[in-house]
Amino acid sequence: MAFSVRKKRVDQNAEPNVVPLCDVLLVLLIIFMVVTPLVQQGVDVQLPTAMNTIDMPENPDIVLYIKADGSLFVNEEPATEDTLQLMLEDAMMTASDKKLYLKADQDLEYGTIVDIVDILKEAGVELIGIIADKKTEEIK
Repeated sequence: MAFSVRKKRVDQNAEPNVVPLCDVLLVLLIIFMVVTPLVQQGVDVQLPTAMNTIDMPENPDIVLYIKADGSLFVNEEPATEDTLQLMLEDAMMTASDKKLYLKADQDLEYGTIVDIVDILKEAGVELIGIIADKKTEEIK
């Protein structure tokens, strides 16, 4: 019995084809460029500025938004002055701490803020953190 062993010559390309990889990366880049501006946390309010500010935590339990027109949002859910106290009492039951973060528009009247703070205290809010943007330059 005789066996013949032939060596097959195999042409192998040592360079990987990166064109499909580049196509996928470009599509992902376009997707992220389109989606990133759309991702916004919270309600759009124009915050006042202050020199001494601290950052709001990443995931606060309760955030109250007040827009310039006086519309209210508790954790991005619409509220009215009549339903605000009930919504806050419900939110306080599930909150780990009794702290509320207030994001109010800078064009609101002072009297409106005072009225809302009265409602907050009646709802059992113990601490109110007023959120403001950091001032970029000092006023002389």
